[in-house]
Amino acid sequence: MTTLAGHENRPLVDGAPLLGMPGFWPNHLWAPCCQEAGAGPEWFGADGAVVDALYETLTDPARWPVFRVPCADGRRVTVVYHNLVDDPGVEYLLTAPGDRGPRPLRALTWRELDRAVHGPLPAAGTDGITDPAARLLLLFPLLDDHALPAEAAATVEAALVAVGAPRDTAPATARHLLGHAAGEVWHDPDWDSPLSGARDTP
Repeated sequence: MTTLAGHENRPLVDGAPLLGMPGFWPNHLWAPCCQEAGAGPEWFGADGAVVDALYETLTDPARWPVFRVPCADGRRVTVVYHNLVDDPGVEYLLTAPGDRGPRPLRALTWRELDRAVHGPLPAAGTDGITDPAARLLLLFPLLDDHALPAEAAATVEAALVAVGAPRDTAPATARHLLGHAAGEVWHDPDWDSPLSGARDTP
């Protein structure tokens, strides 16, 4: 059982083992980022049955997966699937040195996301997710930036391929994900099933 300030009585479990399971990334990115696009799970390298099966695991009220992303300067983002029966969702919590407890993290610019993912990590042995692709995609639903740099598409595409997305669909998937983050209206007739995101300020 893992622990987190403010969640002492919740059934938290380490979510890291789920990252390598087929169906995780469609669940994590598909619903939060693709509501208006119509992307099938195959765009993320999985099929519908696998995605549905892992969805049941990710949203089990008896087990709340937790993913810890250590960042520079002793900061950490904790991703929590808070599986309340009547109000399920995903929390992003920021902890910084000197904080009494974690505080909600609502949005990140591309610069902030890139620094969180690729900035210097704490000393070896620190608990958490260290793989750059997994770190980027775990925090990606926080991205809210209308002035994305040219390299963003290639960075997201490479991360998708690294976690198992097919190379032939990764460019389109990256474009659609970044289009959502930039607040663009998505429409692509080649995508055939509908998928949301919250916009907020830090």
